[in-house]
Amino acid sequence: MIKILLSRKLGELRWTQADLARKTGIRPSTISEMYHELIDRVNLEHLDLICEALDCELDEIIIRVPNEQPKIDSTRAGKAVHKK
Repeated sequence: MIKILLSRKLGELRWTQADLARKTGIRPSTISEMYHELIDRVNLEHLDLICEALDCELDEIIIRVPNEQPKIDSTRAGKAVHKK
């Protein structure tokens, strides 16, 4: 599972979502969706702008946490099958 840690990073810096939107030019609604982890897709340019504005690395605002239950069955040589 992918976790977006934008709320934590903004809290550390004492920035608001509005501060970040103004600094990056990203729509406030997009910042809000990222902040609340409601977003399904992330624009790479947005991630770059956010990292630049917050003076941070990508792994400070987005991480992968292994799923408790794997979502695919696969072997290195075999075919991957997505579980539902």
